[in-house]
This record gives sequence, C-alpha cells and structure tokens, in this order.
Amino acid sequence: MTDYGKLSQAELIARLKALEASLSSHQLQTIEHSTERKRDRAALKEGEARLRAILDTAVEGIITIDDHGIIESFNPAAERIFGYQAREIIGQNVSVLMPKPYRQDHDAYLANYIRTGHARIIGIGREVVGKRKDGTVFPMDLSVSEVKLEDRRLFTGFVRDITERKRLEKEILEISDRERRSIGQGLHDGLCQHLAGIELMSQVLEKNLAKKSKTTAAQAGKIANHVRDAIAQTRMLARGLSPVSIESNGLMSALQELAKAITSLFHVNCVFHCPEPILVPDNAVATHLYRIAQEAINNALKHGKADQINIMLTRNGTETELTVTDNGIGFREELANNDGMGLQIMKYRAGMIGGALRVAPGQKRGTKVACAFKPAPGD
Repeated sequence: MTDYGKLSQAELIARLKALEASLSSHQLQTIEHSTERKRDRAALKEGEARLRAILDTAVEGIITIDDHGIIESFNPAAERIFGYQAREIIGQNVSVLMPKPYRQDHDAYLANYIRTGHARIIGIGREVVGKRKDGTVFPMDLSVSEVKLEDRRLFTGFVRDITERKRLEKEILEISDRERRSIGQGLHDGLCQHLAGIELMSQVLEKNLAKKSKTTAAQAGKIANHVRDAIAQTRMLARGLSPVSIESNGLMSALQELAKAITSLFHVNCVFHCPEPILVPDNAVATHLYRIAQEAINNALKHGKADQINIMLTRNGTETELTVTDNGIGFREELANNDGMGLQIMKYRAGMIGGALRVAPGQKRGTKVACAFKPAPGD
C-alpha cells in the first residue's frame, strides 16, 4: 500500500486531481448495464478509499473548498494545525482560517480569479498567515491547486505549519547578528587601539629622525599616515558590523554614516534623507532596517551599476517606511521573483519586524526597494 504521508506536494496534487476527476466522471455517467454498474461502483468505492487514505495519512493539512470558498473537506492534519474538528468547520467559509485583513479580501480575490483567471496564489506556493481556532496566528506554507469538474470547480489547499522553521531562522539570524556585533566590537576596541599605538610610535619616531635625516623622517611620517588610514578603514568596518547604537536615534545616525561610507568607498553619490526625526527605540528592529538598506545598496552597486543612491526614512500615518532608490540600469521583473539569497534575506528581515518588502522600477530608471512597517506601541 502506498505511504501517502511520504508523498511530495506535487505528487499529492497530481493524485488528488486524477481521483477527483475520476470520481466526478463516475458520478455523472449514466450506467446502462448491470455489469457495468457493478464494475463502476467497485471502481468508485476503490477511488473513494484511495482518496480517503491520502487525506487521512498526509502530513500536510489538506482543505478542499468550492468556488464560493465553502469548506468541503478537512483532513486530520488540518485539524491538528488549526484546532478545528472537521465536523465543525465543514460548511464554513475558508476565510475563518485567516486573520484580518486577509479574511476580508479572500472572497473578492476568489471571485476575481473565477471572473478573470488571474491567480495570485493558485498554482503558486507561498508563505501566508493562518489563524487557529483559539485565535493564535501562525506562519504557514500554502499551495493551492484547482480541479475543474463537469459542472463546477474545486480548490485544494495544502497547508504546512512552519512556526518551528521560522523560529529556527530567527535564531540563526540573531546568532549571526550577535557574531557581527562581537567582531565589530573587537575591531573597534582591540585592533583600532593597537593601530593607534603604532601611529603614535611612528609620529615619535618621525620627530626623532627629523634631527638626523629629513628623508628618513618623511618615510616614518608616511608610515604614520598609512596607519591612520588603516584605523579609519577598520573603524568603518567595525561600524558596518555593529551599525546601530542602542540610542533611539541610532538608526538615523547609522544610515547617515552608511551613506557617507558608500560615497567615500565607491565614489558614488549616496544621500540619506529624513524629513523629520524618526526614532526606533527597538535596537533589533533598527538593525533589521539597516541591513535591508545595506543589502539594497549592495544590489544597486553590484547589479544596477548605479552612481546615485538615495536612502529615505519617512513616516506616513501609523507606518514608517524605509526606501532605497537608485539610478542604475533598471528594474528587471525576474529580480522580484527570484530566489537570490540577498532578496530572500531582505524579505525575511522585513517579515521579522511585521513589515512588507516591495521591489519595483524607479520612476524614471533604476530600482526602488521599500520596506513599510508599523512600529510597536511605544516606539
């Protein structure tokens, strides 16, 4: 017997489509002969048993809805994920499994898809947010397939709770950030201090040699200058590794320093704009925003070949928005949909602070990266 719990999403979808289409065909066909009727009933019974085995043993939650969004089936895995028993959820609109504001948008989205055929989720796996019976909200992977029957259509959703995966991702990211801060602190407090001592010794040596040989003294002076440059670069590296100070205005200061560093290191015009003071007391949130800006700038330089970059921090009502725009070679559609690590990390960081990341073409040319979020109460 097939172990349906080990099948992939694609394999489950293919089998469900075949079985549902087969079941519908058997139900609708007129059976003229008794022998054919017996054979078809046996086939129908076998198909129903196989379908039930898939639903009951699948690791993923499987939910079937009609074209009005009404739940028709709810397998045991879905019961465990959402906390509802099948008998109490079947017959309800699937939007009950969604938090606001997605709940209000669902029926309109489904109706729009049926009318236009334009899909945003159907046939495309993506991370979304679900709501359990007890009201808790959790992250989940959702894949939706469509099955067209003779007289109607069904939608089958495959759900996987990714709470633990997101927790581990968050922990890994926090460990990475702690390591960066530790290295940055070591560079600033350790290496910079040693270099400062070497610079001071070189200056003393220059003064002592000036009495004997101006040429030798000049060489000692050059050593002191090189050491001074090394100190400046080391401090810049340390600032990049541990960019945001604990003070509430740390993000504004860090973005200002970032713009100056980019201008100096890459000889491009990088400017930071902040029309009004925007304080982000939560250091973790501020650091995520800084890293998003840093990655967006890196993409603008590396892929966009930009020579003008603008960083802007603004407030619009209850939302705060960080935007990075450039005048590079322009936006490519595949950039917003690819699986590049940099873009994925930016999206993940945005999600960590309850925000949303958008990548779009600039007004005239180049690319615009924007992260909008609502600060927590007290921020």
